[in-house]
Amino acid sequence: MSTAVDAPEAVSAPSPSRRTAGRTGGRTTGLVVGKLLRLLSLLVATVVGIFVLLSYSPVDPVQAYVGADSAALSAEQKAQIAERWGLDDPPLERFGAWAGNLLQGDWGTSQVYGEPVLDVIGERFMASLALMALAWIFSGVLGFILGLVAGARQGRLTDRVLSWFAYTLASSPTFWVGLLLLYVFAVQLQWAPVCCAGPIGALPGEVSLLERLHHLVLPALTLSVVGVSPVLLHTRHATIEALASDQVSFARSQGEKLPGLVLHRVVRNAAAPALMLQFASVGELFGGAVLAEQVFTYPGLGEATTTAAMRQDVPLLMGISIITAVLIFVGNALGDVAHRAVAPQTKEVGA
Repeated sequence: MSTAVDAPEAVSAPSPSRRTAGRTGGRTTGLVVGKLLRLLSLLVATVVGIFVLLSYSPVDPVQAYVGADSAALSAEQKAQIAERWGLDDPPLERFGAWAGNLLQGDWGTSQVYGEPVLDVIGERFMASLALMALAWIFSGVLGFILGLVAGARQGRLTDRVLSWFAYTLASSPTFWVGLLLLYVFAVQLQWAPVCCAGPIGALPGEVSLLERLHHLVLPALTLSVVGVSPVLLHTRHATIEALASDQVSFARSQGEKLPGLVLHRVVRNAAAPALMLQFASVGELFGGAVLAEQVFTYPGLGEATTTAAMRQDVPLLMGISIITAVLIFVGNALGDVAHRAVAPQTKEVGA
């Protein structure tokens, strides 16, 4: 008589799709946490470095705050100003007070403008954002198209002219390009206004959109011209590499012409490094905007940065530095995301 043996219960194993999703989710969480830690360390290093440089600057903060009238002030008046802004406190104590207020949401008051730091940044951020966004789009599109043309015409007159153009602009200071454009288009041809974000004497609410764009053209063109060079040169290099690949050689043997090769087989490969480079250039774009706004007296964040540095406005300069560091970090992160979207085969290093 046979005895029935109960079969062991089957243990359900997680499906491969669930395991893959779990690993992907864990890797994504790790990447996000890593990015946030990098951002935090970047912000800490930025504010500490700037505060140390300002604290040990040979410039007298009271004299920088008052300006040319400092010679007419008595010692008692200078002491009152130093006490008002805490300039006579030890640097470590001033930094601790500023950091404590920042953690509570108080960014401080601008010494130069006499307004809360966030209000000063907010008023000028939109003007600089319009300037940098227009220049960023124009330089990226133009640099990518010219890079494709130069790479497709490698060694020919078009390639030599565009390469010379790119290398010349890459070695040209932003303020020099701005002064040249200002002299030609504003002074000689009188096609554009000399300065400002609107007609002189007009209130911000009275300036029309067309007038704003008219005053924005030359500063944006200055930043665009300078920003074209790196995108053009990198796209040219990527185009030359793509055209030398076996895939393109096979397509040539099948009778496909150069325009079709560039459009269908080169653009995608060249777009990935161009996008990553363009997003990573946000920091350089802001640095160029500081110089361009000075040349054209454009009231943006760059002009406020220069004023804060020259007048030793520590709260404002620290606030602008934080905003700038975040923008640069976000730009680099978006460049990485865009690169992965265009080139999905790209893997995270160490993943």
